[in-house]
Amino acid sequence: MSTSTVIAIVIAVVILGWLIAQYNKLLRMNVAVDEGFAQIEVQLQRRADLIPNLVETVKGYAAHEKEALENVVQARARATAAQGVQDVSAADGMLTQALRGLLAVSEAYPDLKASANFAQLQEELAATENKVSFARQFYNDTVRILNQTVVTIPGTFFKGIAKVGEREFYEIEDPQNRQVPKVNF
Repeated sequence: MSTSTVIAIVIAVVILGWLIAQYNKLLRMNVAVDEGFAQIEVQLQRRADLIPNLVETVKGYAAHEKEALENVVQARARATAAQGVQDVSAADGMLTQALRGLLAVSEAYPDLKASANFAQLQEELAATENKVSFARQFYNDTVRILNQTVVTIPGTFFKGIAKVGEREFYEIEDPQNRQVPKVNF
């Protein structure tokens, strides 16, 4: 074998290795995005599992606060049935709003606030909200990396072969988070 043939084979192997690496990189990123979304769903399910206990606890103290309780139950039902990034994020936002309303109702009931069961549920809910927030951040970080890769060279050349495209960010439309806080001196 001549040296030019060996060099050509080495160059071909290097190019083939690079092509395979780019293809696998896109597939790994796509899997990371799927994993990130699955983690959001796991944490949202954990939150949904806490809600019936929270509702029952509040019901015992604030039975006439029917609207707040019904809002939480309806929002939980929608959240557990949601599919896809947009639907899940919209349902997540509605449930967050409903839970805020329920927790605001609890402020009017000192006996409820003093209840050990309610305090424990609130603590678990707060911990779960933190986990949901971290899961959302992880998902959005992986989506950003994937999206940057598929729109830049060389990823843009491989996205069709790998059947990987841009993905949606997880965004919650929460009007309360978009309001400018009022500051009075």
